[in-house]
Amino acid sequence: MEEEQIKTLYRQYWTYMIEKNTDGLRQMMADDYELLHMTGIRQSAETFLKDLLDGAFNYYSAEHDSIEVRVTGDRATMTGKSRVLASVYGGGKHLWHLQGDFTLRKETGQWKLTGSKASTYEGGSQLWKQ
Repeated sequence: MEEEQIKTLYRQYWTYMIEKNTDGLRQMMADDYELLHMTGIRQSAETFLKDLLDGAFNYYSAEHDSIEVRVTGDRATMTGKSRVLASVYGGGKHLWHLQGDFTLRKETGQWKLTGSKASTYEGGSQLWKQ
């Protein structure tokens, strides 16, 4: 049951990213959330959400290949692998095989994202341009 809740959270995360729903994303994130980009740049939730709204990151679709979850008490880890159509930092649309390694913590009965690390998985990072 806990695993399914977290998998649902992952799917909702991508829906919110595509919609640029920063309020929804913020509710998913713990106050200490931090993102580690594949470039090595670290961003707080607020900085990342600002970049999302400002158009540095534009997400158009996400199809999920796998979501793996491990729960230990009130902590969890999740690895999601998704094919994401996106344009970042002014580049054109590319299909990326994005892997997100997330850490989560249960706070007042709700799972919250505490951190994420973005990378790519088998198949390469850029499959085609649109």
